[in-house]
Amino acid sequence: MMRCTLENRNAQTKQLQTAVSNVEKHFGELCQIFAAYVRKTARLRDKADHLVNEINVYAATETPHLKLGLMNFADEFAKLQDYRQAEVERLEAKVVEPLKAYGTIVKMKRDDLKATFTARNREAKQLTQLERTRQRNPSDRHVISQAETELQRTAMDASRTSRHLEETINNFERQKMKDIKTIFSEFITIEMLFHDKALEVYTAAYRNIQNVDEDEDLEVFRNSLYAPDYSSCLDTVRANSKSPLQRSLSAKCVPGTRQVSTCRLRKDQQAEDDEDEELDVTEEENFLNYTFPFSS
Repeated sequence: MMRCTLENRNAQTKQLQTAVSNVEKHFGELCQIFAAYVRKTARLRDKADHLVNEINVYAATETPHLKLGLMNFADEFAKLQDYRQAEVERLEAKVVEPLKAYGTIVKMKRDDLKATFTARNREAKQLTQLERTRQRNPSDRHVISQAETELQRTAMDASRTSRHLEETINNFERQKMKDIKTIFSEFITIEMLFHDKALEVYTAAYRNIQNVDEDEDLEVFRNSLYAPDYSSCLDTVRANSKSPLQRSLSAKCVPGTRQVSTCRLRKDQQAEDDEDEELDVTEEENFLNYTFPFSS
C-alpha cells in the first residue's frame, strides 16, 4: 500500500516536472523570438531615420513645390519613427520582459521539484530499509518499530512537500495562462495602436506628395534654363555684332521679342539701307545750312 502511494506521488511529480519543463522550453523560445522581433523593428526604425535624412538632403536640391512636398513627406515619415520607437519600448516592457521573467519563475519551481524529489527519495529509501529489516529480523519488534516510525516521519514530510508542490504548480499553471493571455493581448494592442497611427501618418504623407504641383515646378525648371547672367552675356554678344544703326533700331524694338524670321530681317535691312541714303543727304544739307547761313 505504501509503495503504491509512493509510486502515484512520483508519477504526479514527474507530470509536474514535465509541465515546468514545457514552460521553460517554449517560453524561452517565445522570449528569444519576440526579442528578435523587437530588434528588427528597432533596426527598421534606424533605416527609416536614414531615409528621412536622405529625403531632406535631396529635397534641398529640387524645385519649390517638389521640395515642399518632399520635406512634408519626410516630416510625416519622421513622426512615424517616433511611433515606432514607442512601439519598440512597449514591446520590450510588455512582452519581452514578462517572458524573460519566467526564467526566474521556472528556476524557483525547479527548486520546489528538487525538494519534493529529495523528500520522495528519502521516503523510498526508508520504505526499502523497513522491508529489509522485516525480512532480516522479522521478530525484532523494536527495530521494526523504529524503522516504521522513521518511515512515517519521512512519509509525512514527503506528503507535505508534495502538497506544497501541487499547490505551487497549480498556482503556476493558473498564472502562466493568465500571463500568456496578457502578453499576447498586449502584443496585439501595441501593434494595432502603431498601425492605427501609421495609417494616419501614411495618409498624410501620401497627400503631401500627391499635392506637388508638377506644372508649376516644370515652369520654374524651364525658367531656370535661361539664367539672368547667361541672357545678359548673350544680349551683349548680339549687340556687339550689330552695326550702330542696327543697335539703334534694336533699342526701339518691342521688348520680349526673341526670334525674327530671316525674310523679315532681309526686308528690314533693305529698308534701313534706303533710309541711310536719305538720311545722309538730309544731314549734309542741314550741315551746310547751319555752317554757312549767309551763303546765297
